[in-house]
Amino acid sequence: MRREKPLIGITMRYELETERFYLARFYSEAVEAVGGIPIHLSLIPRFPYIETVLDQLDGVLLPGSASDVDPLLYGHEPHQHLGDVHPLRDGTDWLVLQEVERRRIPLLAICYGMQMLNVTRGGTLIQDIATEIPAAIKHEQGGPRSRRSHAVRLLEESMLAKLAQSESALVNSHHHQAIASVGQHLRATAWTTDGLVEALEEVRTDRWALGVQWHPELNWEDDAFARELFASFVEEAREYKKELHLEHETATTETHEPLTSVR
Repeated sequence: MRREKPLIGITMRYELETERFYLARFYSEAVEAVGGIPIHLSLIPRFPYIETVLDQLDGVLLPGSASDVDPLLYGHEPHQHLGDVHPLRDGTDWLVLQEVERRRIPLLAICYGMQMLNVTRGGTLIQDIATEIPAAIKHEQGGPRSRRSHAVRLLEESMLAKLAQSESALVNSHHHQAIASVGQHLRATAWTTDGLVEALEEVRTDRWALGVQWHPELNWEDDAFARELFASFVEEAREYKKELHLEHETATTETHEPLTSVR
């Protein structure tokens, strides 16, 4: 029987003190609630592993992280207030993003995930908002984590504005780094009042990628905008799956077509 629901790969995160992989439950719950099947990906930065796993996937979600993107990946020296860097996480997510790009797999990138997406596209990051942008609003809100603590302005006619059915939204905020320069084939589509970028969208029409700086997985149960964001992503993964199935059927039919006799 053909599987109907799309498989969504979610890369795990790494706890230095215990040498454990982990992932907050909300990401998987949000994906499952809107019709996807969440699959957790171990942090193994080896191409044969990544290639084999992504052969099975219809979408990829890059979650947030308690650590920072290594600034060497975008050609910068470490700032005084750079947080922990996890090479297992950076290396795995980097390889995953290379395969996502090659295969045109739908991608949802959240917080750190959006920052890594931007870096793999040649963009750069602000390593510490508080010291580099002193006039910025508070972007590390603390608890409760689900509280929507500041507004974002959404670009008119952007994917996010359509999902929100508005040109603004209230979101939570848990980051001390931010987008500096925007990477290739991406455009900024959300900003805070201090001018920092809060969302990135793919500009090419033959693929789907969305990055948000906030954490919609914390609000999917009680926030229509957050739920629509996940629903749109999973629907794109479902369409991607259908296209792959049709391509496979076409290739199989062509391979097994009977040879016409030549006289």
